Amino acid sequence: MAVVAERPVAPALYATAVADPAPLGLAAFALTTFLLSGHNASFIPDVVWLGAALFYGGLAQLLAGMWEFRNRNVFGATAFSTYGGFWLALGTFVILAETTKLGAGLHGTDVPNGLAWFVMGFAFFNLYMLLWSLRINVATFLVFLTLQITEVLLVIGFFHQAHGGSAWMVHAGGWAGIVTAAVAWYTSAAGVVNGMSPAPVLPVGKPLWGRLPMLSRLGSPMPRQTEV
Repeated sequence: MAVVAERPVAPALYATAVADPAPLGLAAFALTTFLLSGHNASFIPDVVWLGAALFYGGLAQLLAGMWEFRNRNVFGATAFSTYGGFWLALGTFVILAETTKLGAGLHGTDVPNGLAWFVMGFAFFNLYMLLWSLRINVATFLVFLTLQITEVLLVIGFFHQAHGGSAWMVHAGGWAGIVTAAVAWYTSAAGVVNGMSPAPVLPVGKPLWGRLPMLSRLGSPMPRQTEV
């Protein structure tokens, strides 16, 4: 009788892998940031950003974060999931403040004061993500750098409004947010076209701090853990 030796079956690593969700997450972040920043800069009407905040910047970006968990990318998963939650939370706050009895309980400076603390919390998160983005590439670092500037300007601006000041600093934060959106759109576009090409087409720059694993995919706007 012939004896057939059993051999372990290698896991289908690539068969179960998902497509790179980073370009989707960056595009969702860019568009929603552009709409809200345009409102903060006073040239886009109010509330037009709300639908995008709930379904594109919020839901789509949150899904991108979940898919990054599947790709074993802790940085992308944390960033996209957090800012997906940011847009969902902000959109929900506006709906509650404008349409419910809970919003009727807000008086005077409650809204700008609350927004200042809300954005400040995310600015703390963004600060350490900004530092760790140095290990990815220049494009991703610039997304977090411009976003950090935007958040700081908005925090100062909202606190200034809460104490009776004008909205000029919020307008400045709006224009900084438009720059942030432009950088995020570029990084998203680079992820799409570089993922479709055998060699990078749009440059994203090398890591500014340390090096990525040699076998990581070139041209992706977010790092991937190398399979072993």
